[in-house]
Amino acid sequence: MVTTPSKLITLENFLALPETKPAREYIDGKIIQKPMPQGEHSTIQAELIIALNGTLKPQKIARAFPELRCTFAGRSTVPDVTIFTWDRIPRQDNGKIANVFNLEPDWTIEILSPGQSHTKVVKNILHCLDNGTQLGWLIDPDEQLILVYFPQQKPAFFEAATDVLPVPDFAKAFELTLGELFGWLME
Repeated sequence: MVTTPSKLITLENFLALPETKPAREYIDGKIIQKPMPQGEHSTIQAELIIALNGTLKPQKIARAFPELRCTFAGRSTVPDVTIFTWDRIPRQDNGKIANVFNLEPDWTIEILSPGQSHTKVVKNILHCLDNGTQLGWLIDPDEQLILVYFPQQKPAFFEAATDVLPVPDFAKAFELTLGELFGWLME
């Protein structure tokens, strides 16, 4: 993430700016530019969303979204993957999914990109947890490990291929090992 040099702006002014690719985030009055995803990041993100939605969406348990802007508690961030339980997905009057998500995800997943600040990503996960998110994953493709963040608990490392990754209670139907996740990079 790169901080855009500028004076502090309001969240309202930030949200009025046009979207960019890669996305910009609003944190503590500053605009932070996310790095452009590369091959490992994009592969894990795409396969994870397919796997999550393949399990959770048909039963209307939850839905996974890529790069979805979530604005809540004074920040506007774009996690790599957000999962919302079915009943919390914002909808328009006609039932279609809304464009604006002014709430925290139920589960947030970040995938480190080369050169991305580990601490800034962790701060975003902790912000989510402090505001109602049930679980956060930080996937590190270089180290081939996942740090899992729980509300009010210390994080846990998962680095063995056979480790079954923890999921929120609503997603118990979804099971994935660390080896399966990083195996997507070999396909």
